[in-house]
Order: sequence, then C-alpha cells, then structure tokens
Amino acid sequence: MIVEQIYTGCLAQGAYYIQSEGEVAIIDPLREVQPYIAKAARNGAKIKYIFETHFHADFVSGHLDLSRQTGAQIVYGPNANPSFDCIVAEDNQVFQVGKISIKVLHTPGHTMESSCYLLIDENGHEHCLFSGDTLFIGDVGRPDLAQKLGSITTKDLAGFLYDSLRNKIMTLSDDLIIYPAHGAGSACGKNMSKETFDTLGNQKATNYALKEQTKEDFIAAVTDGLLPPPYYFPKNVMMNKTGIKTMDEIVKSVQALSPEAFEVAANETGAIVIDTRTAQVFKDAFIPNSINIGIKGDFAPWIGTLITDIEQEILFVAEEENIDEVITRLSRVGYDNVIGYLAGGINAWVAAGKETDSIESISATEFAKRFEEAEGKLVVKDVRKQTEYTAEHVDEAMNIPLAVLSDNMAEFSKTETNYIHCAGGYRSMMASSILKARGFDNVVDVAGGFAEIAKTSVPKTDFVCPSKLK
Repeated sequence: MIVEQIYTGCLAQGAYYIQSEGEVAIIDPLREVQPYIAKAARNGAKIKYIFETHFHADFVSGHLDLSRQTGAQIVYGPNANPSFDCIVAEDNQVFQVGKISIKVLHTPGHTMESSCYLLIDENGHEHCLFSGDTLFIGDVGRPDLAQKLGSITTKDLAGFLYDSLRNKIMTLSDDLIIYPAHGAGSACGKNMSKETFDTLGNQKATNYALKEQTKEDFIAAVTDGLLPPPYYFPKNVMMNKTGIKTMDEIVKSVQALSPEAFEVAANETGAIVIDTRTAQVFKDAFIPNSINIGIKGDFAPWIGTLITDIEQEILFVAEEENIDEVITRLSRVGYDNVIGYLAGGINAWVAAGKETDSIESISATEFAKRFEEAEGKLVVKDVRKQTEYTAEHVDEAMNIPLAVLSDNMAEFSKTETNYIHCAGGYRSMMASSILKARGFDNVVDVAGGFAEIAKTSVPKTDFVCPSKLK
C-alpha cells in the first residue's frame, strides 16, 4: 500500500495518491493532472477513482480532466449535485482499491456535501482519514462558505459540523492518521497548524474545536473572528461543479508579446499587469501601474484576494524560467483570462525605450535612523494581518491589512511619506505597488519588514503571544 501526500505550499493544499495492487485513488487533485498520471505510469498502476471531499472554493480541481484522461470515476459524498456524470456516494459506502477499502463518511458542516474518506488497509485496520475541509490540524473548516440566504445559515452549518465531528470522526481510533486538505496559510480555516498531518488522538488533545464543549460554545468558537472569504471562492465552486477548460487549452491561449504588442494590449483591453518578480528586483524598474505579486510566495491566494473579478484580463511580467509556473498558478484559482506575457521580460521593455517606474525600498536600519531623526513622527503603515499587528507592532503605526488596502486608500497620506512594512517584505511591496498605481508617489517600502525592524531601536509595543489572541 502506498499513501502519499502531495502538498502544494502556494495554496497550502494537500492532494493524495493512494495505491494498492496496481490500482490508484486520487483525492482532491489540483488542476494540473499530469503529475498524478505520470506517477501511476511509473508505478505500473491505473487510476481507478478520483475522490473529492467537497466542491472546493479555494482552488480549481483537476477531477474532470483527470477523469477524461484516465477513465477514472469521480466520487463525491451525499448531497453533491454537479452538472457532470459522477458517483454520488451514500454515507458509509465502501470502494475497493486493490486490497484496501475506502469508506465514505458524510460530514456536513463546511459544506453540505463535505465528506471524509476512511482508508482501511488489507488487514482490516483503519489506517487514516482524508478529512478534507472538515477537520484540519489545529482547526476545522469554516462554516460560512455554503450558507444560503433564507435557507441555511452559518450557525446552522456550524451546528452540522459539531455533530459530524462528534458522531463521525471523534468516535474513531486515536491512532488514526488525519490527512487534511489544507494547512497553515489557507483561507478555508482560521487557526491551522503548519503541520500537514497528525493523529486523531493528538488533535483531540490540542485542537480547540475538539475539546469537550456544548454545541452552542462550539458554534461561538468556530464562527468567531472569521474574515470575509476571498472574492474568487464562489466562482471556483461553480467551476468545480460545472466544468472548466483543460490546462492544454489555457497554455495555448497565452501569447508571448513584444513590448509594443504588450503595451497595446494593456491600453486597449484594460488588462491588469501583474509583475511576478521578487520585490527587491521589481522595485528598481517596472512597467508603470503594474502590481507586484511575486511568484516566490503565496502567489495564487493573493491573486484571488487582490483581483476581485475572476474574469479580469491579465498580462504578466516574469523571469523566463517562471512563465509556465505563473500560468499554472493563475489557473489553479480560476484566473484563466490571461492574454499574454512580456517576451524577454523587463529587459526587453527597457531596450525598447519604454518608460519604467520605481519604488524606494530602504533597510530596517535606515528606517530606524529616519524614525529617530523624525522623533517618531513618521507615517508608518503596517500591512500585516490584524492578529500579527496586535501581537507586536511599531509604536503609533497604523494597521491596514493588505487584503483590505483598496478599501482604505483614504488612510494614506497624500503629503507626507508613507513608510510601508509587513512581516518580511513580500506584502509591503505589493501594497507599495498598488499605492503607486493609484497615484501615491510618496511611498517607501521597508525591506525585511517587521522581522528586521524588531532588531533595531525602533520602539515597539509589548509582545502578546498569538495563541492568546482570538
């Protein structure tokens, strides 16, 4: 028996490859399906089933493409209603994969069709549970994504989740391995651990949602502090229910554009220009009005957070070796309307005599010097999450999380210099580029973010352990 977690850090997502006696099951595959097909081929095995734990909101699944290419059957739990042929399983239905069994446990709460898959090995031992977005390591799935006006509320879903956890999951053996669909960084929960698997027994001891509590207390705990989901979530759900383009179709539609053609496309289509280079390379020379979202980071989730229209036309700038990766990561979250990329990158743009812009970026040491010279009167904007800011921040700094920056432009000074920082420099350059595109020329990025500022003499608030914050 082979059980392999295929973890994608950009999305904090876990897909699973299970094999027994030459038969394979894939759980929650990503959109690019060739790696699963290649792995099965190398092992001399055939993909038999594709199990989906629910209709995913945070990424576009590869279930349809994988089924078309392999003939494998797609399986959902009860209540699923896709527009394509699949097996809508019954609660406790068992599927055979070689000598192992995979049992469906219907666990509504995150969504109404949410289901977990219990793997029973050839000796009849319950080996592991693929828990989807029902149970994470350190958290449970948010219960607000599948609410329906006038029909089902967030509290209703949280109540269903309480029952599912206690009646379907917590009754299982403590030595059972829990393999969730996501880890820290995913917007599908609020308190996920960086660990990507654990035993059920340890989760019972450490996961706040599994402690002994009333249903009312559970509902209050899991609904407290939920941030609004990214704008693209509902669109991804519909794409997963109804069908999508194949990756081959997407790749073929993206064009390499000369600087002249790139400029014309940007002016005539209203496309947003995304520059995917690293922050400290981007800052020196970039196409005016372009937004920096570096490919070497949480690229796809930030695309989904900052670009509110999933149908938005996109042009991008990337290093040559990253072009295919950018297209893949955009497609993972359903941003398929990519017109093209700048052939030859920024060097070609400069060689063609095109205009560039830049952003001043200073070290934390230089920031500390300026802070002291100004006697602490600098305009400092902290674009980290509110919980990061509350834990510790620069004295008098204002917190404007990057996710809501566009709704809070009035908080930035139009006359004084705005010093922008995050935790490490990734988000602050995104914020600075957005401000630049909106006409704020008075922005300075602090490289290295709060991690470096904390090493200087800049006064800070007392540290509060994040575990004590809601």
